[in-house]
Amino acid sequence: MATPKSIYTCTECGGTHAKWLGKCPHCGAWNTLTESAAEPAGGTKNRYQSLARSQPVATLSEIEASDFERTPTGQEELDRVLGGGIVAGGVVLIGGDPGIGKSTLLLQAVESLSQTVKVLYVTGEESGAQVAMRSRRLGLSGTKVRVLAEISLERILATIEVEEPAFCVIDSIQTMYSEQLSSAPGSVAQVRECAAQLTRTAKARGCAMVLVGHVTKEGALAGPRVLEHIVDTVLYFEGDTHSSFRLVRAIKNRFGAVNEIGVFAMTEKGLKGVANPSAIFLSTHAEPVPGSCVLVTLEGTRPLLVELQALVDSGGVSPRRLSVGLDRDRLAMLLAVLHRHAGVATGDQDVFVNAVGGVRISEPAADLAVLLAIQSSLRGKALPRGFIAFGEVGLAGEVRPAPRGQERLKEAAKLGFSVAVVPKANAPKKPIEGLTIHAVERVEQAIEVLRGLV
Repeated sequence: MATPKSIYTCTECGGTHAKWLGKCPHCGAWNTLTESAAEPAGGTKNRYQSLARSQPVATLSEIEASDFERTPTGQEELDRVLGGGIVAGGVVLIGGDPGIGKSTLLLQAVESLSQTVKVLYVTGEESGAQVAMRSRRLGLSGTKVRVLAEISLERILATIEVEEPAFCVIDSIQTMYSEQLSSAPGSVAQVRECAAQLTRTAKARGCAMVLVGHVTKEGALAGPRVLEHIVDTVLYFEGDTHSSFRLVRAIKNRFGAVNEIGVFAMTEKGLKGVANPSAIFLSTHAEPVPGSCVLVTLEGTRPLLVELQALVDSGGVSPRRLSVGLDRDRLAMLLAVLHRHAGVATGDQDVFVNAVGGVRISEPAADLAVLLAIQSSLRGKALPRGFIAFGEVGLAGEVRPAPRGQERLKEAAKLGFSVAVVPKANAPKKPIEGLTIHAVERVEQAIEVLRGLV
């Protein structure tokens, strides 16, 4: 039987060509032609036809809609990120650095799910014996976990049809290849083709599926961008391999909230969920130290307390501005606001800012805490014990409210914090027991309150 011909499609304009060219002849873009299988001749059944279910046109208000039934994975932190558990037919893409714990977490989830539903673990990077060794090391029984060591997409789809699992793990999508294409596993065309076929199979059979993806040296998921578009949920595994703590963050989720995080601790028996993640992001100082300020940040639906540390030191000819866990450009902007509106000059000083615990803070509500930590380090005076702050700072020097401020304050009070500097719009109407709140409207007011406290 003749091998199906390949065509080369431009990822920018969608134009096709019979052979690879460095420049697309249709739109002129360079290095955008990728290989894909040629369409079959007229009259031949399309390979996706059996998976495409035709639906009549209906009025939106008349369509019956109900919430998705979720099956818990046995990992509470993973369920939190997924929105409550796995959904039948849902496809999850999880990526992270090598050795971060992706396979370990999924093997633990498969073991727990195997007690209630049929599961299948497909490994393309390891042999069945290697998976069994990891299972024994983690203390998992594996009596109901079905394992397939295979990289051929067609054989995997045939196995799914025979086994009929309710939950399937593909580890990893970069190792799979389809016989429809002649390119090597891991190429853009193979990753896109395999992901599309597996996604359609998951939707057609109602099988929840997890695709493990490799990441590039920049930390983004390897392969075409369309890979993130065709799946329902995209999770990123974050954390330093030298640290015992790992974060799983939802970047996209059709069945739950985005930017939700799950916190895990790596132990000898695998990954264990951390019930109180605020504890790992707070340093344990015997006495308050200068340059340290606690921020109540919001990760998805969960308020977290994170310690921000600032160090201001005399700089040379060109002072440095360095931040770890925060946006460096935003730090430079905040230093300009601090100088212009509060009269605190750091132009000849090196300024270093760090978020404790390796957490990355992207919300602007961290602005006020960063400025107060810098002021504390510059003056060499520690903030009071039990002090927290949050609020966005504008270029005009105003302090803007942060979303869900009441929840942030209640979380801080629950953990024993007693003094808070917050935007005036976030000040509660009713006093919170044990928490003294200073509401401010501008940066200079916040600095004056700080000087009064220390």
